[in-house]
Amino acid sequence: MTTRSVSISELASVRTRHPEAIAEAAARRARRPLVDDSERLMIVAADHPARGALAVGGDRLAMANRAELLERLVLALSRPGVDGVLATADVLEDLLLLGALEGKVALGSMNRGGLAGASFELDDRFTGHRAEDIERLRFDGGKLLLRIDYDDPGSLRTLHATARAIDEMAARRLPVFVEPFLTSRVEGRVTTDLSGPAVARSVAIASGLGGTSAYTWLKLPVTTDPDDMAWVCETSSLPVVLLGGEVHGDQEGTYEKWRKALSLPTVRGLVVGRSLLYPADGDVSAAVDTAVGLL
Repeated sequence: MTTRSVSISELASVRTRHPEAIAEAAARRARRPLVDDSERLMIVAADHPARGALAVGGDRLAMANRAELLERLVLALSRPGVDGVLATADVLEDLLLLGALEGKVALGSMNRGGLAGASFELDDRFTGHRAEDIERLRFDGGKLLLRIDYDDPGSLRTLHATARAIDEMAARRLPVFVEPFLTSRVEGRVTTDLSGPAVARSVAIASGLGGTSAYTWLKLPVTTDPDDMAWVCETSSLPVVLLGGEVHGDQEGTYEKWRKALSLPTVRGLVVGRSLLYPADGDVSAAVDTAVGLL
């Protein structure tokens, strides 16, 4: 993996001496439309650390090294066909200071309160970007996670906060990517249901949130049975990007599932994180290029 070297010391120095540099970089950043004429979107995701989810494969702290994460992100963003990045404020602002967001789509991650493994994980409050932050920093949209457990009251609070966030984004004509799941706790651990009926139900719920769905996109996983995706995506007319997730074992099989789902009428692209930034063979460029090729 050939990467640009990132100095955490230099970033910390700028943040110490001239914190206004972040707003200045955001103000002069060259922007682009969310999608071009192809209506396709390839986004690299890096919002995992703020939820305390640092593991990749067997390495529990793989994403704990910020310099390495930024180097992998800068490399991924430099590859042809990569449209942009999804991340929390700290990561997006580091990328702003590095000049890596020029001409790229920047999506702010909005709710990070449901820390991985916490008893309050499904009370997923909006502790990340607010709509006004995304507007102020001239970012291009937001993303929120909506996990629904019928046995956990925290899900209702998250549903309510999600609806209001959708309203606030729509008032600013900013797209928001909603990532819905039906979940349950198995031996105390939050587990997602990726069956066709469960994903379809989550799509129906997410599509109806807020006072308007004009600026709402859906960020969906590929169902356990990939053949179910065709009818699942018929549950809503909202545009869809596929959630990549972590690839375990059969990488080629995963790519084939993505390829098949990308042919569906409402699917517009991919949002993939750890499987591209931390591929098993360490070749970030090859992993990113393969994903872009699927589009």
